[in-house]
Amino acid sequence: MAKIRTPDGERRPVILIRSSPWKAGSEQTPWHDVFDMDNGHVRYFGDHKATTTVEPGKTTGNAALLDAFTGHQGRTPEERATAVPLLLFRAVSRSGKVKGHVEFCGLGVIERAERLVQWGGSDHTTFTDYVYDIALIDLTAEDDGVAWAWIDSRRDKNVADAQTLELAPRAWREWVRHGHSALPRLRRRVARAKVTKVPEQRPKPGAPEAKDLELIYKYFDGWKHDFEAVASAVAARVLRGAGNNYVEGWLTRRSGDGGADFVGRLDIGSGLAGTSLVVLGQAKCVKLDNLVTAEQIARVVARLRRGWIGVYVTTGAYSVPAQTEMVEDQYPIVLINGLDLARELRGMARDDHGGETWKPVSSTSSPSGRPRSRTGGPRRFCSSSAS
Repeated sequence: MAKIRTPDGERRPVILIRSSPWKAGSEQTPWHDVFDMDNGHVRYFGDHKATTTVEPGKTTGNAALLDAFTGHQGRTPEERATAVPLLLFRAVSRSGKVKGHVEFCGLGVIERAERLVQWGGSDHTTFTDYVYDIALIDLTAEDDGVAWAWIDSRRDKNVADAQTLELAPRAWREWVRHGHSALPRLRRRVARAKVTKVPEQRPKPGAPEAKDLELIYKYFDGWKHDFEAVASAVAARVLRGAGNNYVEGWLTRRSGDGGADFVGRLDIGSGLAGTSLVVLGQAKCVKLDNLVTAEQIARVVARLRRGWIGVYVTTGAYSVPAQTEMVEDQYPIVLINGLDLARELRGMARDDHGGETWKPVSSTSSPSGRPRSRTGGPRRFCSSSAS
């Protein structure tokens, strides 16, 4: 968009960038743009071609982007407040047609601009162009959208730069305040959208789930092998809840279990159109404020073979780095935290007892009064599927 003159000086409302991957490598579009959406990075080539006669930095696109790059390198919040936002789009196919449709890819800030020599044109000669490394800003708080009212405010010559920021996405405002040093935490990451914060994995103080989880921990603390039976039953309920056919297998021995506490089988489809996946489960009855680390999850994943998946059940929570690594490395593992564990056990109690409040039950007791099973360990919770 053309620049306008405001009380703060000249301001370009926005630059709209479109990339057409299906044209990449052609005489018309000799460059190959890279859109790494998962990691919030775009490598975008300028509009200089082998047939262009003006200097590389004088073409319409390069001139605008180089000017934007200067603003994006602002050293103070006041300088960055005038920076022009980049809205990126790329052409996509619809119903077999490569033309006529674009998808919004995000809001960007130029991190680097580099002048380089490319090969192209009908004569296969070299030419000079610019390439831009663009960081995509996290728009999770805005549901991956940008309010056009923000752009409209930037088009209004009577609105100051500081006022336009009130309508900007949260991450953009953070970048204006802190600059490029904040980009690592503000960059768009698909993994971040799939990560659950630690407080959201724990029951709220005083909630029924909090009391349930405290009871679960106190009951099984010191009887971890029996907790594995409960974890196996909860894992079965979770996997069956998605409409899958899950078969519980067995608990492994108390020591030397090879990184698995219980084993099951997940059946998908039927006949020739079906397959079965081995499920390895890990159960950890830990203090409620404990966090499962990436290393602990990785140890379970290391035991998986092709066609196997893992299930990790804990009374604690999963750290953000652990979840991020799981998503980015595409670990085939299901995570069940303390809050989910309490909810599933309460659901199992309702299913078995018509909604009555659940509690540990036993037909026999140890000399100390602690419930015990026929095998000498503590009795199960009231769900029959947990035995």
